[in-house]
Amino acid sequence: MRRVAGIDVGGTFTDLLLQAADGTVRLAKVPTTAANQADGVLAAIVAAGAEPATLDLIIHGTTATTNAVLERKLARVGLITTAGFRDVLELGRRTRPHPYGLTGTFEPLVPRELRREVAERMDARGQVLVPLDEAAVEQEARALLDAGCEALVVHFLHAYANPAHERRAGEIARAIWPSAYVTLGHELLSEFREYERGTTASVNAAVQPVLDRYLHRLQAKLAEAGHARDLLVMNGNGGTVPARLVAKDAAKTVMSGPASGVMAAAATLAQSGLSNAITYDMGGTSTDVALIAGGVPEVSAELSIAYGLPIHLPMVDVRTVGAGGGSIAGLDRAGMLRVGPDSAGSQPGPICYGRGGARPTITDANLVLGRLDPARLLAVQDAVPMQRIRDAFARDIGDPLGLSVEQAAAAVIRLANVHMTGAIRMVSLSKGHDPRDFVLFAFGGAGPLHAVALAREIGIPEVLVPARPGLTNALGCLVADLRQDLVNTLNRGLDDIPEDEIAAVLAAQRERGLATVLAEKGEVEEAVVLHSAEMQFRGQTHLIRVALPRAAMTRAEIQAAFEAAYFARFQIRMPEIRAVLVNLNTSVIGRRRRFDLRALLPPGDGDALLGTRPLYADGAWHEAQVWQRERLALGARIAGPAIIQQADATTVLEPGSEAVVDPIGNLRVRV
Repeated sequence: MRRVAGIDVGGTFTDLLLQAADGTVRLAKVPTTAANQADGVLAAIVAAGAEPATLDLIIHGTTATTNAVLERKLARVGLITTAGFRDVLELGRRTRPHPYGLTGTFEPLVPRELRREVAERMDARGQVLVPLDEAAVEQEARALLDAGCEALVVHFLHAYANPAHERRAGEIARAIWPSAYVTLGHELLSEFREYERGTTASVNAAVQPVLDRYLHRLQAKLAEAGHARDLLVMNGNGGTVPARLVAKDAAKTVMSGPASGVMAAAATLAQSGLSNAITYDMGGTSTDVALIAGGVPEVSAELSIAYGLPIHLPMVDVRTVGAGGGSIAGLDRAGMLRVGPDSAGSQPGPICYGRGGARPTITDANLVLGRLDPARLLAVQDAVPMQRIRDAFARDIGDPLGLSVEQAAAAVIRLANVHMTGAIRMVSLSKGHDPRDFVLFAFGGAGPLHAVALAREIGIPEVLVPARPGLTNALGCLVADLRQDLVNTLNRGLDDIPEDEIAAVLAAQRERGLATVLAEKGEVEEAVVLHSAEMQFRGQTHLIRVALPRAAMTRAEIQAAFEAAYFARFQIRMPEIRAVLVNLNTSVIGRRRRFDLRALLPPGDGDALLGTRPLYADGAWHEAQVWQRERLALGARIAGPAIIQQADATTVLEPGSEAVVDPIGNLRVRV
């Protein structure tokens, strides 16, 4: 058996799951080293009792690109575009930073003085209207180099229909550009909508040097430690890509970390006999929510990582809210209680970490209410007296609002739960899914603390807490398949497109995807090809993704599939209106070896009851039983109120709920 490590770098902790040569699993959880994530990766390997030289494969989920965009710690980017269109990135879609009010600012990734125009023009059918001015391309590329640009974007109008001008401009630019950081819009995304395609390409160029430098640092450190084998990197679509290829399409790694957790959930559901789940990942900084229907995670190509920065690449459809264990609670200027989005992060962290944090957080609230054991907290530098935490809640929240300390802490938990239930409704109810048809798959270091309360609030009948909830994102790296997603825009009425043209586009996508995936022969056991189309009724704006069972389908079959998908979403039929086929998509998935989840948490001896502890719930104190999860036997039943502790997370069973340990070690909680 090979020795494979899955490593996920989060905002607070770096997690590792290592499948050893004998089939056992080793775990590690160390603080994230924000200055250089590579240091935390090496520390996690050491903490697991392993040496990099002994590992056959490392699969890595990273927040390097996500953090770079959110914090605007990006490379200096220049843009060469069609004459008259330099301001497309700034004009956008006339949306506002805030739904209400007329205030807000937007700073494009590429400043206006670094957005240069050249003469060229294609029409929407790919016909040349204005030839490319090649001399102007060279002149502007040199000017951008002189202006200190590290990366370059070439983004021409309608290049998705005919990329000839973009390709030629790329050849000219790459001949004089000192690095490989040249992004051609059509190579990354061959899709219509100039604004979204331009921002996607700009994000790619801005994070490309950041990711490339990080991976070079990581691979250098691994090489120094004797590791000379494969390194795969998680993409936001839930698949993995070899490190040597990932920097070229760096924007695809945005949402890498959240996607890994969703893939772990899909693998767990498959081995648990379930197919529908809402995944709920609460970490130290934020909460990520996604939906899995029929065993397949929902994928979207319309992610916006921040205002004015849509990234139209296929990614697991994850909604994020600023409610994590480190989210800071306090009163705003109007005297209203607020929780997040500001976070104490890992430095200084919550008050209870003893690293200098002075403002109450969600983690501190859980501690005050007896939901966490102060003796079992991770990452504590200096133990903090409970009275200091209580005083902070009284000072910042309780006294101004006329609440006791317990009431103040409970209000923080309640408001945080409201934020998180809103995200759950966004991925379920807003898309036509009834939450009562799903289980709530709760993970992350803090997810199981809140999951039962959230499920009760929304009406979800069952919560599933996996064997290692605090390390689930690392598990996602361990079980993730290789994946390539390809898209081409047609944007024509379905009746106007020859059936052989549709089949030819899908066949070409299939061939390109298989060539990349099957290059990793040592990791792929089989290749799966999935086709889909993004369609709309004529005159509409928004798209619906429609699965295409095979590449060779008649127009009537595609129309029927679209109408069925439209009815499932909106419960409306419009047979008198014909469909427009906007995009054709192909996903090529290279299935890796199956990982047996029973290895994560071998059955215990049943001697799991540790005692009791006061637990504040439903406005009163209860005496709750405290259980050690690692000792629970398969089939064990626990009635709430109860607290189930393990090395990487704590699960709270609210009064009236009951948990059972299923055959592969999951906690199945009936709400």
